[in-house]
Amino acid sequence: MVAPLIRIADASAWKKPMTHFRSAAVAALAVLFGSFPALAHPHVWVTVKSELVYSPDGTITGVRHAWTFDEMFSTFATQGIETKTKGEFTRDELKPLAEVNVTSLKEFGFFTFMKAAGKKMPLVDPVDYYLEFKDAMLTLNFTLPVQTPAKAPSLEVDIYDPDYFVDFTFAEKDPVALNGAPEACKLAVIRPGGAAPAVQPDETFFQKDSTTNYGSQFANKITVKCS
Repeated sequence: MVAPLIRIADASAWKKPMTHFRSAAVAALAVLFGSFPALAHPHVWVTVKSELVYSPDGTITGVRHAWTFDEMFSTFATQGIETKTKGEFTRDELKPLAEVNVTSLKEFGFFTFMKAAGKKMPLVDPVDYYLEFKDAMLTLNFTLPVQTPAKAPSLEVDIYDPDYFVDFTFAEKDPVALNGAPEACKLAVIRPGGAAPAVQPDETFFQKDSTTNYGSQFANKITVKCS
């Protein structure tokens, strides 16, 4: 049975599937079992590759993501899934988990925040989503269409978890690409700074206040300027 994406509000009691979602919280891919001591954030690590998709006339139409989860989390997420070959998972075998994942991530805006010329650009439900399992790690692939495709001289995309339950990090090689963008468009990738945050919160910090937007300081940023 595939467990839904869940908010783990108390890391010391992972035996209980938590169904309560806090605003600006993150989700986990499966119900986790066993005792675990209280941990500082983050709990899950995701390597990101993204692609900004344009139509032939230079209109931005969406963003395509490939999120690779850390090995430990991938192991938990795939527990209990029946497979024909032990230790291997096909897209079809992972399809129910992929469907549950994208449905649950919707509440958090898929941790993707887009602006065109400084104005928020809403994204809609994902399409073309699927999970892959390779080298003991899960990769969630999905495309987020723009609600209202538009041309803009500048575009900004931030990828991060406001609660910093998940640590998103751009892939070292070719983390972002432009698909169909006009030749005049220039891409820049900005990784989170290396300086230590001023506050080192523990689990209690996030349980008390889910609106701190603490994770914004670890945002992965994409900017595109089209002259």
